[in-house]
Amino acid sequence: MSKPTSASIIIPEVRNKHRSDLCKSLQNTRRVKPLISIGLALFSGGLLVLSFPNYNLYPLAWIAFVPLFFAIEGHQPTHAFVISWLSGLVYFGGTLSWLSFTLKEYGAFSAFTSFVIFFLLIAYLSLYVGFFCALIQKYTYRKSPLLLFTPALWIVLEWAKGHFLSGFPWASLAYSQTPFLPIIQIADFGSIYAVGFVIMLVNRGIYLGIRPFFESRTRARRISWKPLGIVCIPFLLSLGYGLFRLSEPIEDAQTFRVSVIQGNIAQDQKWDHAFLDKTVQTYEDLSLIALNNETPPALILWPETALPWVFGTESRHETNLHRFVDEKKVHLILGAPSIKREISGKLELRNSAFHFSPQKTDVKQYDKRHLVPFGEYVPFANRLSFIRKWVEGAGDFYPGTMATVFDLATLRVGSVICFEVIFPEVVRQFVQNGAVLMTNLTNDAWFGDSAAPYQHFSMIQFRAIENRVPFARAANTGISGFIDAQGRILQQTALFVETTATETLSSRTQESLYTQWGDFFPALCGMIALIILIKIFIKGRKPHAL
Repeated sequence: MSKPTSASIIIPEVRNKHRSDLCKSLQNTRRVKPLISIGLALFSGGLLVLSFPNYNLYPLAWIAFVPLFFAIEGHQPTHAFVISWLSGLVYFGGTLSWLSFTLKEYGAFSAFTSFVIFFLLIAYLSLYVGFFCALIQKYTYRKSPLLLFTPALWIVLEWAKGHFLSGFPWASLAYSQTPFLPIIQIADFGSIYAVGFVIMLVNRGIYLGIRPFFESRTRARRISWKPLGIVCIPFLLSLGYGLFRLSEPIEDAQTFRVSVIQGNIAQDQKWDHAFLDKTVQTYEDLSLIALNNETPPALILWPETALPWVFGTESRHETNLHRFVDEKKVHLILGAPSIKREISGKLELRNSAFHFSPQKTDVKQYDKRHLVPFGEYVPFANRLSFIRKWVEGAGDFYPGTMATVFDLATLRVGSVICFEVIFPEVVRQFVQNGAVLMTNLTNDAWFGDSAAPYQHFSMIQFRAIENRVPFARAANTGISGFIDAQGRILQQTALFVETTATETLSSRTQESLYTQWGDFFPALCGMIALIILIKIFIKGRKPHAL
């Protein structure tokens, strides 16, 4: 047998030294006991729930992840995944608790089936929180190699949650901050992702700052001020920018009077043909009240599927609508189902918005492009044919293809329908196509008196800020209202009342960075996270200091 060379002796020694250094680092990281870890994780999820509407304790979001970071201390990535997944169950279970009620009341599902579907959704969403913490534990050890890694990773995963499998950005971290208007103004260049990045950055900075205080085994406990000082900079810059934008006057804007009509049509009557005449009469009577204002509106909005028939099949009522807008010299945008015949001869049902113009016989149409999965259509219907849709309606809907903008004399108006308004990229496409005023037609009746209508309405504040465009919203049972280009709520109606509201809105006068560049910020976060991971692998995944 040949003698070992010097190299064969030295290399194992180097490897052993690296392993020894790594083991010492992991040993120095205090491992929190499993039950305490679970308790901290659940507490973290609870703080997040309280930060969202309808609790609105938004400051809690800035510290909500700190207990979770302590909870996963010293745990292997697989254990961190499970612990944080439980935190996600509380987070999404609390913010989406209304879904189980919706499925049971309007989907004709049993209480047990409704709960199972609800649990499967929140279990899926919680995977993103689990992967987030598992990756932190795998690649950061005691401290982040760069403070930017944690928020960058969170944003990449949040973007994925908002796009994968049709996407579901509901309850994204930034939506907790709608009452904090100055801080969310940065959405005009980075959408919800810029706001979420700053929130997570502050959470990570606080954790790294106070961690030495709790891990010290001596009486000389200390706080690390460096990470705390670092995260103060982007927070204060964001706050300063927001205060500036809120104080900035809107110049050269065209003003426009808009009325929204809230018919409050009960869901069990909405598609009953016996109530058809009564439903139309309700909307016409409320519109007349709006038109009798001292300064009448130039545009009236009726909600999603305000017309309880497939458009084009009730000539008497549709002729009356033309007569109404001609006599009152008012523009009318409303929702109704429609049928489109494809070139192949196939008939496709659409969820549509229609624009009636005074003295014009043609009606402009926009077809909803982002449909509600399992509500308006069943994804992978060939394989999931056993799953029923839970939204009341006339059948399976097909998506539209164009972000159609309506021309109202000198004003161009975009109209998103219901669920579409929670997607930043959908609204952006309307503004890119020239919309200077956005409208949202919706029917939130199946949410009941829960947090969902408030959460849904609050998300429009971000859509307004992202594109610096005002919004008018007509909802069947509420919440209807108006939001200006700075995200300020100008008016909002109560739930389940028959009412109307009128407001003067200033049209969009500027193009935001988000409108121009879209989702460049999550792409930037992806680059940051990737660069840091490459750096970790190049350095042999050794622990790094801040």
